[in-house]
Amino acid sequence: MSRKSIWAVAFLGVAFASLVADAPPLQAQGPRFQITFARSARAEPVTGRVFVVISRTAETEPRLQVRNTGVPFFGRDVENLGPEEPVLIDASVLGYPVADLREVPAGSYFVQAFVNVYSEFKRADGHVLWMHDDQWEGQNWRISPGNLYSLPQKVWLDASQGYTIELNADQVIPPVVVPPDDEWVQRFRFQSPTLSRFWGRPVYLGATVLLPRDYATSTMSYPVLYNQGHFSLRNPLGFEPGNALYGEWVGDDFPRVIVVTFQHPNPYYDDSYAVNSVNVGPYGDAIMEELIPEVERRYRIIGQPWARLLDGGSTGGWEALALQILHPDSFGGTWSYCPDPVTFSEYEQINLYEDENALYKQYEWRREPIPQQRETDGKIRLTWQQRAWYERVAGTHGRSGEQNDIWSAVFGPVGEDGYVRPVFDNLTGVIDKDVVEYWKRYDLLFHLRDNWSTLGPKLEGKLHVYTGDMDTYALNNAVVLLERWMKTTTDPHYEGHFLYGDRKPHCWRGEGTYGDRIREMAGFMLRRRPDGVTTPWWQY
Repeated sequence: MSRKSIWAVAFLGVAFASLVADAPPLQAQGPRFQITFARSARAEPVTGRVFVVISRTAETEPRLQVRNTGVPFFGRDVENLGPEEPVLIDASVLGYPVADLREVPAGSYFVQAFVNVYSEFKRADGHVLWMHDDQWEGQNWRISPGNLYSLPQKVWLDASQGYTIELNADQVIPPVVVPPDDEWVQRFRFQSPTLSRFWGRPVYLGATVLLPRDYATSTMSYPVLYNQGHFSLRNPLGFEPGNALYGEWVGDDFPRVIVVTFQHPNPYYDDSYAVNSVNVGPYGDAIMEELIPEVERRYRIIGQPWARLLDGGSTGGWEALALQILHPDSFGGTWSYCPDPVTFSEYEQINLYEDENALYKQYEWRREPIPQQRETDGKIRLTWQQRAWYERVAGTHGRSGEQNDIWSAVFGPVGEDGYVRPVFDNLTGVIDKDVVEYWKRYDLLFHLRDNWSTLGPKLEGKLHVYTGDMDTYALNNAVVLLERWMKTTTDPHYEGHFLYGDRKPHCWRGEGTYGDRIREMAGFMLRRRPDGVTTPWWQY
C-alpha cells in the first residue's frame, strides 16, 4: 500500500533557499509557468517529466508536499529537452488536485519547478522504455539523486489577470548517503545478473540485516526472519539504541534471531512484490535464487525452511503471504499484516471481476464515487477517482511510482508500446476485462483454491493474518473473503489464523510489541523444528 511519508526527513541538512518577495508577474494571456533547467545543473538533454508545484506554506519545500492528499502540482512529459530550453505549463496541462491552473484561487503562493529525469531501458523483450532509474532512494522522484529542482519562490498568482512565472531548475539532488554498519545493523547491495539482463542496464538488489546479541563472538547459526515492506535504509523493525525493542533485543531472556529486510526498487516502484512479472521483471526468481542465497552466504543462518520465517505489512504483508504460498517448501511460516488485496474481487472496494468501472458504482439511475481511503469512523478521505487522477499527473504510462500503477505493472500484461497495459483507464475508470483475466494468476485466494490439494498440506499451521477491521484502504474486506474460504477447506481442513483489530486502521499488527512477536515466532519454530535439532539460539 501507500508509502509512509518521508518528506519531513528528506535532506534535512539542506537549507531552505531565500524566498523571492512578491512581485508583479509578467503579463500573459492566461496563467502559465515557463520552466527551464540550468546547464550548470545538467549539460545533457532530458527525457522525463517536468512539474510545477504550488503551496500556500513554506514549512517544507513544495516538492516534498506532493502526495495524493497534498498540494496542487502540474506535470508534462518532455523528450530530449536541452538545457535552458523552455517548457510551458499552462491551462492545457492537467494538474491535481486542481485540474486547471485557472482554478487556482488568486493569492500568494510558494512555487517550485521540478524535473524528473528518465533513462533509456532496452529491455530483453525487445521494448525500449524511458523510465526513472532508481538511485537507491526507493523510486521516489521528489528526492531522487540526479533530479533537478528550482529554489522555492514566493509569488502572487491571479489567473483572471494572467501571468507568466519563470522558474529555472538549477539545483541537483545529491547522492543517497547509506548509513554506516555497526555491531547491530549491516547493509549490502549487489548488481543482479537476472534483473540487469531483463532491463538492459544495471539493476540492484540489497538487504539490511539486524544481528542478534553476541553474533560477533559466537559461532552458532541462527533462524532468520525476512521482514517485508517498502524500500527503506532504516533499521529493521525500527531497532534503535535506547528504544524499547533495543532493550529487549540485548536482554538475557530474548531469543537470538537474525532479521533481514530486502531492498528491491525498480523502474516502476520502490518494491517489486517479489514475484515474476512481464513488466517489472523476474524479481521472484532474483529474490529466491540471488538475494536470499547471498544473505545466507554472508551470515550464519540455519538455512532450513523451519528456521526461515516471513512477515511484513501492507505491500510487505502481501509479499509475506505470496512468498509462503508460492514457495511453501522454502519457508516455515508467515505473519502477514494488513496485506494488499489478497483477492481482486475486493480490490480496495472495487470488484474487478464484476464491476465495469473502477471509479464509480452505478446504481440504476445513480452513480456514486468509490472510496479509496477512509478514517476509522468511516469518513471518506479520498476517492478512487482522485487517486487515479493523482497518479495520472505524477506520471504517464504507469510511471507515477505510485500504488495503482505498480499493481498494474506487477499483475498485468505488457501494452503494445512496451509500457504497462493498465487494468482500468485512470481518467474514465473503464475496466479492461482482458487485463483482469490476466491478473487472475496473481489472485492469492484463487491460487489457494485452485491448488489446495497440493498446497494445503504444506501450508497447514503456517498462515497468520492480522488486519484492522477499519483498514484505511478497506483491505480487511479481501482478508475476510480469504478467511471465509479457508473455513471451507478439506484434505486438509485448515482455517489459518486471522485476527481483526476493532476499529483499527492501516496497518494494525496485533497487540503487544515487536519483541512479543519475535518471542511468539521463536516459540513457533521451537515447536516445529525437526526431531533431534538443537536450538542454542533459544538457550540464553
